Order: sequence, then C-alpha cells, then structure tokens
Amino acid sequence: MSEFPILSALNKTDAAGLVEFHRIAAEALAFDGYAPFNEQALFDLHSGLRSAYLVRSNDLLVGAALAGRGEIDLVVAPESRRRGFGRAAAIELVATVPNGLTMWSHGDHPGARALAIELRFVAARTLLELRLLLDEAGPAASALLEADSIDVFRPGIDDAEWIALNALVFATHPEQGAITSADLTARQAESWFSSDDFLILRDADGRMIGYNWLKVDGAIGEIYVVGVHPDAAGRGFGRALMQAGIQRLRDAGCVTAALYVEADSAGAVHLYRSLGFTDHTVDVQYRRLAD
Repeated sequence: MSEFPILSALNKTDAAGLVEFHRIAAEALAFDGYAPFNEQALFDLHSGLRSAYLVRSNDLLVGAALAGRGEIDLVVAPESRRRGFGRAAAIELVATVPNGLTMWSHGDHPGARALAIELRFVAARTLLELRLLLDEAGPAASALLEADSIDVFRPGIDDAEWIALNALVFATHPEQGAITSADLTARQAESWFSSDDFLILRDADGRMIGYNWLKVDGAIGEIYVVGVHPDAAGRGFGRALMQAGIQRLRDAGCVTAALYVEADSAGAVHLYRSLGFTDHTVDVQYRRLAD
C-alpha cells in the first residue's frame, strides 16, 4: 500500500459526499453482483442511526463504510482492491467501537474472512440469498381452508396489526423483529412499494394470520418478508402464501424471484428449496470476541 488511507465521516447534510458514497456502493454492486450495504443499514443511515464514511488515499476515493448500532460495513472500490486499503480502514473503524461489534461479509468474500480472523471476529450468522427462475413451472398451489383468504395490505388500517404480528413471528430475529411503525412508514414511502404486492392472509374473523410482502422492482422480484402466526403453523399457510407471491411476481413480469433466509432456519429453507429456490449468494455476519 503506497499511502495509508484516510477515513472521513460524512455529515448528513453533505449531499456531494453522500452521492460519492452511493456511487462507490453502486460500482461494487455492479462488479460483485451483490450489494455491499444491506437495506436496513441504509435505512439507518438515512434516519441518522448510522454514520457514513469515505475512504481516501492521496485524495483518491477508494472506499466507503457505515458504522453505528454496534455494526460496521465496509467496501473498497473494485479498482482499488488488493492494495491494503480495506484492512487499514477496517482496523480504524474497529478501534472506534466498543466490544460487541459485528460486521457483515456480503458474498462471504475470502479476503473479508481472513480480515475477520485477524481482527478476532468469529462467524455468528449466515444469511442465504435464494433465487427461482419464474419461467419454470411451479408446483401446484396449496388449497387454503375455506374460511381463510388472501387479500392485500390496507395502509393506515393494517399497520399496527401487521407490526404486532411481524414482531411475534420474528421475535428472535435481530432486525426483522424490531421493525417499528416508523420503519414501516419509511418502506411505504419507497418507490417500489405497492399495497397490491403486500399479500395478507386472514382467518374467518378477519384476523391477520399471515403475510407475504413482495418487492417488485425490475426483473428481479423479491419475497421481501413472509410470515405466519405461530398459532396457525403447520397448516400449509406458508406454502400457500409463497405460491401466491410467486404467481404475483410472474404476473408483474418479473424474471426471477429472490429471497433472504437465515441458514439455520431449517423449516423455512426446506420450504423454499421444495418450491425450486436455489443458492445464489451467502452473507456472513461476524462478531468480535470480547477482550
């Protein structure tokens, strides 16, 4: 490495700096095939819960990073890799955060794995991205019980009930289970949001017992989040919601369906694979060992 990189924090009002931050992220996505920062991290950035950084060397912009809420994320621009910039920036970031720090390796990059070991991090979570080509014939749809039906989310009416159900379904999930009313509102403001793509399963009394929220944004449609009330588990509702979502993505003209799932969620992984989803990428979250 010819010059030690300089890590500079961006102010929320630094529009030019944030444009450069997102440019680096977009270049990495185009080169690697996966995003360097996940959606929740970017929501946290925009809401002020995390800080953005630019990594420079000799006034050359070589990378970008996020830090906050006990987590760091770092990416080096494709043309500046293998020059030690990532290692130096990661060491500087880690030094500013107390014990308990986590960091993601999107794509389970071998360089990130080696750096994690050097900095005394251990693998704590593995997140799979699975994909399904939608031109392939899917399995026959499951039949719902006659008293149950799938309709769509009603903004302003279903918000509180969905937040409560989502928190129950994902009670042990560190990100999904913590979604608040403000988080839901922020997602509804996104250009891709459509209530018609937010499928809701209700029982005979109109109570929400399941959902499949879809993200339709171009050729790749995402099964954004799917869940079933624990009291309704084991009745095939998850499969029925998945099949309804897959059909909705087909109808919307999507070529591929994608979803993310924790690797140790055996039941969910089995369901998705039985529907034809296959591995696309692997993300690993590392946690720093206590001193």
